[in-house]
Amino acid sequence: MNVLSAADWWGLFIHFLMLSMLSVGGAITTVSDMHRYVVSDKHWMTDATFSSSVALAQAAPGPNLLFVPVVGYQVAGLAGAAVTLVGMLLPSTLLALTASRWLHTHRSTLGVRAFVAGVMPITLGLLFATSWVLFDSLKAGPLTHNLGLAALVVVSALLAWRTKVAPVVLVTAGAVVGGMGWV
Repeated sequence: MNVLSAADWWGLFIHFLMLSMLSVGGAITTVSDMHRYVVSDKHWMTDATFSSSVALAQAAPGPNLLFVPVVGYQVAGLAGAAVTLVGMLLPSTLLALTASRWLHTHRSTLGVRAFVAGVMPITLGLLFATSWVLFDSLKAGPLTHNLGLAALVVVSALLAWRTKVAPVVLVTAGAVVGGMGWV
C-alpha cells in the first residue's frame, strides 16, 4: 500500500472524477488514462499489478465498473477503493438525479412530453430485445425449468404493470426464488 499525501488523495479523486465525465462508452474506455496516471505518472502500481487488477475485475461477475475500486484498492487500500469509486460514480449520479428532477418539474411541457413519447418505444424495444435474448438461452434447459422462469417473468411483468410494487421488490423476489432453486 502507498502512503498518500492530502494532495495525492485529492488528485486521485479529481482524476477519477474527470475520467467519469469522459467515459462515454463505459468506465473501461478510460483504462489507458487510468494506467497512465497510477502507473506511469504516480508509480503507485506496476504495469503487471494494474493489468492483473483490471483482468481480475473483468473476469468477476458484476458491473463493468468493478475494476475501478480494485485499482483504487491497489493504490491505497479500502480508502483508495472508495475514493476512486466515488469519483467515478459521482458525476453520472448527479447528472441522473438532476435530469430526473428537471424532467419531473417540466413534465407537462410539450418538449418533455415529446421526448418521453419518443423514448418510450425505444425503451420498450430494448426491453423486448433483452427478453428475447434471455429467453432464447432457455431453449437448452429442461421444460419444467423453462416454464417456471416464463411464469416468473409473466407474473413479475403483470405485477409491475398493474400494481405499484417497486421494481426492487420484484427483482429481490426473483433472486430469492432463483436462489432457492425453484426456477
